[in-house]
Amino acid sequence: MNAHWRYRPEGGSYFAQWLIRTIALYCGRPVARAVLYPVTLYFFLRRRHERQASRAFLHSVLGGPISCAQIFRHMHSFAAVTLDRVYMLARGARGFELEVEGLETLHQTVEQGRGVILVGSHHGSFEALRMLSNRYDKATLRVVLNKQQTPAMTALLEALAPDIGARVIDGSQDPASVVLALGEAVRQGHMVALLADRGRPDESMLQVPFLGRPAAFPMGPWMLAATLRVPVVLCFGLYLGGNRYKLMFESFADPKGLSRQGRMKAVHGYVRDYASRLEKMARTYPYNWFNFYDFWHVPANCKVDADSSGHDLRDGAGVCG
Repeated sequence: MNAHWRYRPEGGSYFAQWLIRTIALYCGRPVARAVLYPVTLYFFLRRRHERQASRAFLHSVLGGPISCAQIFRHMHSFAAVTLDRVYMLARGARGFELEVEGLETLHQTVEQGRGVILVGSHHGSFEALRMLSNRYDKATLRVVLNKQQTPAMTALLEALAPDIGARVIDGSQDPASVVLALGEAVRQGHMVALLADRGRPDESMLQVPFLGRPAAFPMGPWMLAATLRVPVVLCFGLYLGGNRYKLMFESFADPKGLSRQGRMKAVHGYVRDYASRLEKMARTYPYNWFNFYDFWHVPANCKVDADSSGHDLRDGAGVCG
């Protein structure tokens, strides 16, 4: 099996997504939530690699032997968040308790008029960000989404919320097209949301410590922020159980005065700091971790290197790609 996330099949066919949407919208959330248990059991029994990935991650954050019940809970959390995407797309925040922390930080960054890059991860619900954007009139939200990786979910999004789908920047395009689209969005003062914990096989990655082992993180989002000199705000949409979510914003980086010579060193620092912050969130909310693949898989072409200032990275970091 190829350990890279991009080669794992999407968890659900077009029919499965349609069935979930139909049950969710016509039978109500209580019925749909009850159906999640047999659905989760099905995937628990069928997806051996995802079970292994869950066990490895939970062992890293919780320690000790990991039970099947803990793995099932992990998968069920993912199923619950996936189900809630249907309601968030179709009905916005109605029916949910949304706690927001750090909104003033976002206000202050948006009011600079330089655009904002919102950096998230596959930890919790990124859809919760769209819930807030429906009632946030300070700036338009644009989301970078790889449409080719999850075609069934993309079709669901476009069917339930065509206006949101129209604001998606397709991350499966060639890199130059993505950069041009992002550059235009930030020039218009938009908020651009993207995920920075997974990289494509052909993308430059930086290997940094994460949960006690080296893991490869993409450099692309941080190179983009450094090149465009756009402020970066971290965002986490945490699932707290039931109908409760917590949305957190944290000021992270502003490369406004960054020189071209110091760009690569700054990018390395951004990746390290992001990985460190993500690790703390993963330890605090372990069942929100939705990277069900070997996150610590090191690509064959990874090598130890030095940054543009000549600083040796042999203390646990390496450049890949």
